[in-house]
Amino acid sequence: MAADPSRVLVISLRRIGDLLLTTPLIRSLRRAWPKAEIDALVFTNTAGIVDGNPDINRVITMPPRPTLSESARLFARLWRQYDIAVSTQSGDRPTAFAFAAAPYRAGVTTDDDPWLARALKHLALQKSVPAADKLHRVEQMLRLADVLGVQRMPELVGPAAAPNSQIVTGSDFALIHATPMFAYKEWTPEGWGTLAAGLAKHGLPVVAIGGPGEAERRYLDQVWNGVATAHQVEWPEMMHLLERARVYIGPDTSVTHLAAAAGCRTVALFGPTDPRVWGPWPIGGLATPWDASGTIQHRGNVWIVQNPLPCMPCTLEGCERNIHSRSACLDELTPDRVLAAISQALA
Repeated sequence: MAADPSRVLVISLRRIGDLLLTTPLIRSLRRAWPKAEIDALVFTNTAGIVDGNPDINRVITMPPRPTLSESARLFARLWRQYDIAVSTQSGDRPTAFAFAAAPYRAGVTTDDDPWLARALKHLALQKSVPAADKLHRVEQMLRLADVLGVQRMPELVGPAAAPNSQIVTGSDFALIHATPMFAYKEWTPEGWGTLAAGLAKHGLPVVAIGGPGEAERRYLDQVWNGVATAHQVEWPEMMHLLERARVYIGPDTSVTHLAAAAGCRTVALFGPTDPRVWGPWPIGGLATPWDASGTIQHRGNVWIVQNPLPCMPCTLEGCERNIHSRSACLDELTPDRVLAAISQALA
């Protein structure tokens, strides 16, 4: 490995939240090699989460489902353009791009691969870490920093915030993002409505936000239905609001991870997802890992609220095992429990 690399590529070809949880690794590389040009290869639809990230020089994007010719062109474009390439996942495609990009590669491997694929990946990577079950995603990323011999910097870095908001002034408000990507992470409209009424008793007006898009607009209308005005915002204004709100409440989404990273008091509603792996990363990191399940868990500026049924966390896509399924653990989660966590956060 080059002692002082001039060009580094970090590959993260997963969803928005996964890319955000890669930023502590990128910060670690930036602090270790401050003069290096550090680029990130990401999907086109996730690039917004690293807009304005001060640790990244350039973001290279590719479609989530590229054609064979698109993949081949990118492979050729990357060929030996970097000193070091780091694949943050164990898949064939990111490992192949790492192999193309640099003579020195680090990445993640898994025993779930067939024997030949495992052998090829071990040949392709000079340094590797095994994909670990029940290990927080940030910890998995920081183990890559370990094998590269750089000091850990366990800080999530969000996109650049807008200088002001068009929605609300001041900071005396509760921010709610109620719209996960999939139904199995959704709470109920009734729950959100009762929660908004409870927050009003705390003297906190609700600012309801969601991302752009017509499908999200329809869902926001269904959830709030006159209870609150829903605002669809882009990442910069969302970051501005997260940095100012007295408390944030949301399900398992990338916005909830951003809220924790912004230092906001964050109340996260978790259903089937395993918090040991995907729990929000508080400011200062996790001195004690999240438990698999509990009623209300607290670490730093984050509170995780669950309805701990015996099957939790199943880590499956809802009770019917598909992304359109509901999850009983969330449908049966009571507003009183969420309000109790909010009271702790505001204390």
